[in-house]
Amino acid sequence: MDFGHINILAVCVAAASSFVLGGLWYSPLLFGKAWMEGCGLTELDVQQANMKVTFAGAIVLTLIATVFFALVLGPKPVLGEAVLTGLVIGLTWVSAAMGISYLFEQRPLKLFLINAGYHICQFLLIGLVLGLLS
Repeated sequence: MDFGHINILAVCVAAASSFVLGGLWYSPLLFGKAWMEGCGLTELDVQQANMKVTFAGAIVLTLIATVFFALVLGPKPVLGEAVLTGLVIGLTWVSAAMGISYLFEQRPLKLFLINAGYHICQFLLIGLVLGLLS
């Protein structure tokens, strides 16, 4: 693996844009209430969570995923291929793996669709940013 070709600025912008998408996706404007219902969470549960740990962990994991996505794309990715790769990663690697867990955990289909939908859009967006900035 050659980490030398990775555009750190592109990775940071892609990860940050992914984080912003998550904030919107899981907000009351979009799927926040349905997501909390599917997870069995209340507003109080969310308020009592250690948000510093949650957000720090999410940022680190998003950066890891974005760096390795950039490795998969290689140097100077073509925009269309980067976006298509994001779609494929979101649909196959991420959503399929999540789906297996959701089936065995007997989690609601609605929750799967919300979470998988986010990750599909997340990797599309990461692909878009990496394709534009790398």
